[in-house]
Amino acid sequence: MEREAATSPTENGPETDTAAVRRHPALFRAIKRRRNPRLRRSDITVTDEAAVKRAVKAASLGNAMEWFDFGIYAYLAGTIGRVFFPSGSDTAQLLSSFATFAVAFLVRPIGGMVFGPMGDKIGRKKVLALTMILMAIGTAAIGFIPSYDSIGFWSPLLLILFRLLQGFSTGGEYGGASTFIAEYAPDKRRGFFGSFLELGTLAGYTGAASLVTALTAGLGSDTMDAWGWRIPFLVAAPLGIVGIYLRLKLDDTPAFLKLEDSNVHISDAANAVETTARGDLLKIFRTHWRSLVLCIALVGAYNITDYMLLSYMPTYLSDELDYSESHGLMILVATMVLLMLIINQVGRLSDHFGRKPVLMTGMIGFFVLSTPAFLLVREGSLIAVSGGMLMLGLSLVCLLGTMSAALPAMFPTNVRYGSLSVGYNLSASLFGGTTPLVITALISVTGSEMMPAYYSMAAALVGVVAVACMKETAKQPLEGSPPSVQTPEEAAEMVESQAPTPKF
Repeated sequence: MEREAATSPTENGPETDTAAVRRHPALFRAIKRRRNPRLRRSDITVTDEAAVKRAVKAASLGNAMEWFDFGIYAYLAGTIGRVFFPSGSDTAQLLSSFATFAVAFLVRPIGGMVFGPMGDKIGRKKVLALTMILMAIGTAAIGFIPSYDSIGFWSPLLLILFRLLQGFSTGGEYGGASTFIAEYAPDKRRGFFGSFLELGTLAGYTGAASLVTALTAGLGSDTMDAWGWRIPFLVAAPLGIVGIYLRLKLDDTPAFLKLEDSNVHISDAANAVETTARGDLLKIFRTHWRSLVLCIALVGAYNITDYMLLSYMPTYLSDELDYSESHGLMILVATMVLLMLIINQVGRLSDHFGRKPVLMTGMIGFFVLSTPAFLLVREGSLIAVSGGMLMLGLSLVCLLGTMSAALPAMFPTNVRYGSLSVGYNLSASLFGGTTPLVITALISVTGSEMMPAYYSMAAALVGVVAVACMKETAKQPLEGSPPSVQTPEEAAEMVESQAPTPKF
């Protein structure tokens, strides 16, 4: 007898006999329910608004401290070159200073590979507190290093050592902090709460630039070279203590606690073959390599544009356009304050319109506006420089306000901290920390003051392709985590929406 219907893909499975579905509808509905069980009220996380705000505050403060530390070094690059490296040409000293800036990024992937899997095993909170302790030690220690004139080559050697400690600790910071906020935030407001992490970035940079500007104006260049440069590094120690206190007071994220609770009943035999850190890393590279490659491309484009504007621009203004160091920093501070005022609204936009449209706007903005922005900056007047910086800043804030919500959503909960730390820091190491060094070298080799614009355009082009390839994750639960909502009423509505429609 001829078969009634050929097998074909249906919602009940990849290869299902449609005639069989018609003959046994109840059986196939049961199979479908087993494969895709309906949500129960207990499956849905109802967030505590006060707890979310505490989590955001603790994570953002830590991020602010991290970029305060890195900002200090970037904004004191000229002074660092004179204090720690032998006298020679100004360009050689500046290159040496930026090379030491880049050194910290070489060990960031190692820090990510150590702290990331650790955060997936023992919890986000403990690892974030540890990274902050190490960062505070490394930064404060730089403030105590004697100059090159005092102890010779030991001076730059110690500088490199403590920069390596900074870089190692930073390897676990961004991946953990963004994961922490993303897992605490409700699904429909993840962009808004995630934007506070990058508000911390801008606050750290602004604090560093403001402090360096005030000290330079008050003490003068000679006093800054003698001892004034130490003050910003020493200020980081008490900031670190506050951040550690805030982080240790928090509970771990609801997503991690639920994941941990689901693993409590694992058998002793399974516990006996607990994976090693090396095994965790192999799993990340083997199983999640596609998301990892996409993460590296996105972060590379984002970091080049970020460090070009927030770290390198004051040096560009002073060394290439003969602005005073304090004048260039003041323009940057004004730009960053403006970005701080609008970054949370950008996060709201990404919740409403989606991550991809906002990220694409930022990438296209850099690609189209970099050349006219740098032409304005090169014109030299205060209005022209400020206008060029603002054009770049508005493009950057589209990335800053969105990336910290988009990146954690690319990986499942059980490997989120590790995967994001590895991908983010590999990219930051290759493209972020090297940006000031590469741009300075390119200008030196080519003689073109437009190299920062061309470098940003190339990065933005890569970013456009990466954004086009990524999935939209706005308003959706994190992969491997239960839905997260703001109110019990919202949870009830979600459960009710899955109830079967009665048939009469």
